[in-house]
Amino acid sequence: MRRVQLVAFFLGDRRYALHLGAVERVIPPVDIIPLPKAPEIVLGLINLRGKIIPVLNVRRRFRVPERQIGLQDHFIIARTSRRVVALPVDSAGGVIEISGQEVTEASDILSGLEHVEGVVKLRDGMLLIHDLERFLSLEEEATLDRALRE
Repeated sequence: MRRVQLVAFFLGDRRYALHLGAVERVIPPVDIIPLPKAPEIVLGLINLRGKIIPVLNVRRRFRVPERQIGLQDHFIIARTSRRVVALPVDSAGGVIEISGQEVTEASDILSGLEHVEGVVKLRDGMLLIHDLERFLSLEEEATLDRALRE
């Protein structure tokens, strides 16, 4: 039986998750440097030990009410096949391990959930598994690449 390991995080009262293999680390929030000409979904850049990392607005993508990043929040540093990104979240929980059979494909529930890979029903609610590879559209990826080069 295939096991799935996820890192859970909260945006408001909603719980999401990323695959553990995509997560490099969770850090306290740091100053975000604006990036002119970046797509709207990009909040700016952070410098993490000399590495420049784009910060993506997860709240906007998931239509969660936006708010200022606070000292109690976290940044999840995660990898896509194209780049390392930072995701500001309200809080990041521990690792959750579940059976692959417990995951319902997002397309089986509702079409148009393009940023959600699947859903897991837990005792205390639902957990939406985020598909980080599809977070940025191709156009947003290209715009971000251009802004980073400039």
